[in-house]
Amino acid sequence: MDLLLEMFSPEFLLRHALYASLVIGLVCPLVGVYLVLRRLVFLGVALPQISAAGIAFAFFLHTLGFHLYPHQEEEQLMALTGSVLFAVAALVALVTLERRGRGVVEGRVGVTYAAAAAAGILFVAANPYGESTLLSLLRGEVLGLSLSQFWATIGVYGGIAVCMLLLQKEFTFVSFDRDTAITLGKNVVAWDLCLYLIIGLAIAFGVMTVGPLLIFGFLVVPPLAARKITRGMWPFSIVASLIGGVTALIGFYLSLRWDLPLGPTDVAVACVVLALIVAGQTALGWIRRA
Repeated sequence: MDLLLEMFSPEFLLRHALYASLVIGLVCPLVGVYLVLRRLVFLGVALPQISAAGIAFAFFLHTLGFHLYPHQEEEQLMALTGSVLFAVAALVALVTLERRGRGVVEGRVGVTYAAAAAAGILFVAANPYGESTLLSLLRGEVLGLSLSQFWATIGVYGGIAVCMLLLQKEFTFVSFDRDTAITLGKNVVAWDLCLYLIIGLAIAFGVMTVGPLLIFGFLVVPPLAARKITRGMWPFSIVASLIGGVTALIGFYLSLRWDLPLGPTDVAVACVVLALIVAGQTALGWIRRA
């Protein structure tokens, strides 16, 4: 209990990392609910890896002499640009192929994941000068978050949360009943691209901050848990967000308490929450049948 109180004290040395983790844990499930709603959960596995490959590619271009931004900000901005572009392009391509019914969804996602993982490693190998910095970005070092990175995380994920809440009606409409939306004259393609851009930004920035594993966990596990105990889109989104936030808090506490790596600890806590919800539903079903 003392450690938990210390975590929220103004003198806590890792308070920026704690608050950034909480914000990511609260916001990523708001994005992940649409992966679950559109039955694109498998993309939650591939997209963080694709985003990481985009970061590696951006650093590879930097090594070849391509400079797009001011020098003092170039590394971070190029990494974010490459990460977003790779994630959004892959998401659009995979969803388009799925809507056209070409191939097996799991097969495409598996091949994409393998290709992205291989490409990321090759881009890192081709960039020996920035290898240590690049590997740090790909792992995600939330415990070493600087003040500028902290405020950037708050700003980006705060904006994503506002967009997801304000545009929820449109996103839900084109996700759940696409044919009716087209009949009513909705610009479905534009809304899809808007949603994919937000998903890509959430994944790209999160991969740079906390790493691919934790982003995958926050995108998929809290929405899957919330889906089992809620009805309706608003309860689904709110409960998923709360589960993500609680998971981030408990995971951070356990990580400090027992000196565990933060990302795997958060994902393990989220999986335990999901398992408890499934077990509770199973037990209630047995009781009702009895």
